[in-house]
Amino acid sequence: MCDLSVERSLASHFAALEDPRSAPQSRHKLIEMIVIAIAATLSGADGWVAVETFAKSKEPWLRTFLELPHGIPSHDCFGRVFALINPEAFAACFRQWSAAVATLLPDEIIAVDGKTLRRSHNRRKGLAALHLVSAWATANRVVLGQVATEAKSNEITAIPRLLEWLQLQGCIVTIDAMGCQTKIAEQIINQGGDYVLALKGNQETLAAEVEEAFIDADARGDAGVESAFLETGMTTPSLVSRTNA
Repeated sequence: MCDLSVERSLASHFAALEDPRSAPQSRHKLIEMIVIAIAATLSGADGWVAVETFAKSKEPWLRTFLELPHGIPSHDCFGRVFALINPEAFAACFRQWSAAVATLLPDEIIAVDGKTLRRSHNRRKGLAALHLVSAWATANRVVLGQVATEAKSNEITAIPRLLEWLQLQGCIVTIDAMGCQTKIAEQIINQGGDYVLALKGNQETLAAEVEEAFIDADARGDAGVESAFLETGMTTPSLVSRTNA
């Protein structure tokens, strides 16, 4: 981490994030707490106790690039400080950093999908489980961005917001049937990407048109149709597909 350029470092991308604490309460540097939290999370930490445990076990390494004037913050300290941080501002900084460290490869596949986080609900406070729509760069194996929604049904409005934050030039975006929408497809094309969208039978008119297009192309031997033949490696006929432009 210490050998990253300024343009790719956490410190540069989170420098503009406002510290919500007053000066007398700031025993630990905010940027150092952020660096520890992100490093711990990337190493599998799933809570503030785990973050503190990670930091204490890696303290000699952390001190090679962090000052840690008052040692490792406690898990309670991490929880209090991060609860005060503006989540949208933090997310913006994190997206910028992710984009800087993830060099997108030609024809990079960006998988957009929504998942509900287990045990993220709080019945006592009347909070439903958190549903996140994420963009995953498959070659880099990194999440490029996330948008929280109240339910899976809201993915249609969340996906365009997520795509706006991404550099799609030369990339292929894959989305399940929830994202099979004309406006979403147009947005991907306008941002310089290509798309693979799942289509289900509940979109009856579109499904019928696509099926008819394949039947017609097959009857004409693909004459006048730009196409590519892709075989999955299995001999089952239903697993052989043709992509039509």
